[in-house]
Amino acid sequence: MALVDPDAEGVAPELRRQVQERRFRQLVDRVLATGNLQAERLRASGVGSGADVTLGDLPNLPTVNKADIWDNYPFGLQAAKEQDIVCVHGSSGTGGRPTLIPYTAADIEVWASVMARALGGAGATKSSVIHNGYGYGLFTGGLGVHHGGMHLGATVIPVSGGMTDRQIRLIQDLKPDILTCTPSYAIHLGEAMRNEPTSLKVGVFGAEPWTEEMRAQIQSLLNIRALDIYGLSEIIGPGVACESLDSGGMLNVAEDHFFVEAVDSEGNPVPDGTPGELVFTTLTKTGMPLIRYRTGDVASLADPIPGKPRTLKRMSKLKGRTDDMLIIRGVNVFPTEVEAVLLQDERVSPHYLVVEDRRDPKRSELRVAVEPFTDSVDKAQLEADLTTALRERLGITCVVKALEPGSVPRTEVGKARRLARWNQGDPPLAGL
Repeated sequence: MALVDPDAEGVAPELRRQVQERRFRQLVDRVLATGNLQAERLRASGVGSGADVTLGDLPNLPTVNKADIWDNYPFGLQAAKEQDIVCVHGSSGTGGRPTLIPYTAADIEVWASVMARALGGAGATKSSVIHNGYGYGLFTGGLGVHHGGMHLGATVIPVSGGMTDRQIRLIQDLKPDILTCTPSYAIHLGEAMRNEPTSLKVGVFGAEPWTEEMRAQIQSLLNIRALDIYGLSEIIGPGVACESLDSGGMLNVAEDHFFVEAVDSEGNPVPDGTPGELVFTTLTKTGMPLIRYRTGDVASLADPIPGKPRTLKRMSKLKGRTDDMLIIRGVNVFPTEVEAVLLQDERVSPHYLVVEDRRDPKRSELRVAVEPFTDSVDKAQLEADLTTALRERLGITCVVKALEPGSVPRTEVGKARRLARWNQGDPPLAGL
């Protein structure tokens, strides 16, 4: 698999480390010059200049999180001059207040570069046609793929989300080889196309956690290779890490731009192979650079595969988010663990809802609503079998309800809703 940027993707790790160290010192100086919250915390920890620290000191430095960005809304952590900001992206926040991230032209160039690498690792070339079903707007998904595809020299079809009939027509007529969208929409699109042959070869899916079991469903429905991509607007957008055709099911981190750590709940580093919260330092970002940003996303890290052309650190598929982790009668549960059990059963469709029932605060319950693929499935037997499988996997008993096909709401735009909390009143889904 050819590398889009061999000097970045394939360089010896010890040489990359030298570049990372230089960029980290420059980053610290940029942040200190702002006098903002990050600068104050760095000085309080004894850092007066970039010369005072190395990457080895990162575990001892303060972190920032989404609450810090909200508290300094809209651009209190911005480092670049206003006239150098060329666009703003962001995500939804609390109380209608979004998380806004300012970008410089240099940031956009970095974004386009790492996204081009991501697409190249998925097999895209200058001859490719990329059907881009991610949403355009403040959300970084659509424009991230767009920037990267054009940087690569491919043809990008900016379809955005929704209007599935039109999407199918464009796939039929324009014959793309690459599909990009959320995994939940890939399922929706695959079901709508009813196993119709297409020109699609590879899909690059992200913006929400998804499991190997969902990968198998997507590949069966669309007859493509399904790859994972990871990113968040606070760091750059999609392209922070992406699975390639030769990365062994893990995602290559663009670590020349984004230095990654994995930490436990106390903020201490965890060994490679151990799930931890991802913490990123934006080595080259200029609009709103971040040092040790706690993402809330849980994954494990690994070294590159020996002998492969890419020498980048790798991360696993997301296990979930720290704020999505449920504690049911003392047991920690991620919704992705539930999904892994459900989609192993061939009778279960990929449309489900995990509900944390908190109506009795002394004894929370986990309820799982599923849809059989067909009306002919024995729902009572399915409920019993899934209850047993979930108990064996999670160590707790769940309440499983098999609903009629079509009961769980679908989404054509944005992320699928797979987790709900039930505190009082009517259930979040009829039939629970």
